[in-house]
Amino acid sequence: MNQWISGRRLIQRFEEWAPKSLAYENDKIGLLIGTLDKKIKKVMVTLDVLENVADEAGEKQADLIIAHHPVIFHPLKNVRSDEGQGKIVTKCIKHDLAVYAAHTNLDIAEGGVNDMLAAQLGLTGTEILQPTVSEPLYKLAVYVPESHLEAVRDAIADAGAGFIGRYSHCTFAAAGEGTFLPEEGAHPFIGTPGKMERVAERKVETLVPEHLLQTVIEKMIKSHPYEEIAYDLFPLKNKGKTYGLGRIARLAEPIAFGDYCLQVKAKLGLEGLRAVGPLNEKVRTVAVSGGDGNSLIPFAKRRGADVLITGDLYYHTAHDALLSGLKVIDAGHHIESVMKKGVQRYLQRVIEEENCDTEVILSESVTNPFRFI
Repeated sequence: MNQWISGRRLIQRFEEWAPKSLAYENDKIGLLIGTLDKKIKKVMVTLDVLENVADEAGEKQADLIIAHHPVIFHPLKNVRSDEGQGKIVTKCIKHDLAVYAAHTNLDIAEGGVNDMLAAQLGLTGTEILQPTVSEPLYKLAVYVPESHLEAVRDAIADAGAGFIGRYSHCTFAAAGEGTFLPEEGAHPFIGTPGKMERVAERKVETLVPEHLLQTVIEKMIKSHPYEEIAYDLFPLKNKGKTYGLGRIARLAEPIAFGDYCLQVKAKLGLEGLRAVGPLNEKVRTVAVSGGDGNSLIPFAKRRGADVLITGDLYYHTAHDALLSGLKVIDAGHHIESVMKKGVQRYLQRVIEEENCDTEVILSESVTNPFRFI
């Protein structure tokens, strides 16, 4: 093939999965360093962007880093090459690296960090722990000659339009007559310039979630035979898909909290973990959230969780959990590194669909600052 995907196209496809609209307000997501106006021969996926990661990306000749944690989270007063965050930023610029961060939007996305953690823990039948946003929906109506009805309908449905609950490819088509008069210089698919045309057409309607609008319209235009395409987009008040932080599920059988801690340690490959609560008491309903899960303590308790597995737990929040009767497992923030292989799989699928040679690699640099002694 010997062709490379553009940075903008790769990120457009990535944001079909983890759109920015899912992120928490003021989260530092998106392109943080460099430019996407270049071809991407190699993209490296990492949890954190530290000096060793920037050096590794430079040595491996990566063009783009996709990270979970933003390399610039708080405003920088300066960018010095000899201290602080400036050392990282300088190295990224030196190696001509673009750095893109997908943080809370990747946590919240379906199939994102929290779903990856739940899967690694063997949890099934998961539900959202804390709903945060319902995605806006649009109705797309496009007018198609009958000869191309199936081609256009299949193209927009395959691009993700037409989902209602557990049903895909949901569309409605109504017959009608389209009229048009090609002006001088036009190159009509049907008819000749200067002559009024009447064509048997179908008005095809379907639902499109906001984050897929651009992709669906691109596919519609590509599959449509007309030089100029008549279509309408209507914002709807219908409630779209609900997204949120954390996941909750029930184990097949109750298990002693101490024994479950050992299972979690093994399944997540941990050196150790912190446990809050009586080790002999049984647990069955499990909530999970990567990263800082302190704010999810009341949601986990309200939803009937026996235990919350999270990546960071504050001392006094642990007291609050004990008082409420909720057990907590602090597995360390680094458990979110599960995102590396998940993002790699998604990007490899995108590269295959785009028919490109771009390589997707995982950072091998150690970024976990903690060691168990």
